[in-house]
Amino acid sequence: VQLVESGGGLVQPGGSLRLSCAASGLIFDDWIIGWFRQAPGMDREGVSCISNSESATWYEDSVKGRFTISRDKAKNPVYLEMNSLKPEDKTVYACADALYCCTKEAMGAVSSYDTNYWGQGALVTVSS
Repeated sequence: VQLVESGGGLVQPGGSLRLSCAASGLIFDDWIIGWFRQAPGMDREGVSCISNSESATWYEDSVKGRFTISRDKAKNPVYLEMNSLKPEDKTVYACADALYCCTKEAMGAVSSYDTNYWGQGALVTVSS
C-alpha cells in the first residue's frame, strides 16, 4: 500500500507544522503507523509511532514534548504535529505501516528498510 505524506514546508525556528500520512483509498484503522526522518548522509531514525487503538504512542527523545502524533476519529490520516521546531529538525519525514508494535525496537527495525519501501516523504525546512 502506498502511503502519502503531506504538510511539509518552510518554517522559522520555534514555528510549527503538521504532517499528514494517508493511504490512498484506504482506512488504516487497524494499522500501527510510524513517522521517520532521514537527514542527508545520516541513518533514518524513528520519530514517533501510534498504535491502532491509540492506546500506545512512542517518541524519540529529542522530540518529546514538542511533537504529538494522533489519528482522526475515522482513523485516516495519521498526523504529526510539530511545535517548537529547531534547525536540527530540518529533513525529509516519511511514514510507514510495517510496524509489528509501537515501540522503539519496532521503529528501529523498520527504519532500516530499503529505500524502495519509502515514499517521497514531506520536506521540513527550519530556517530563519
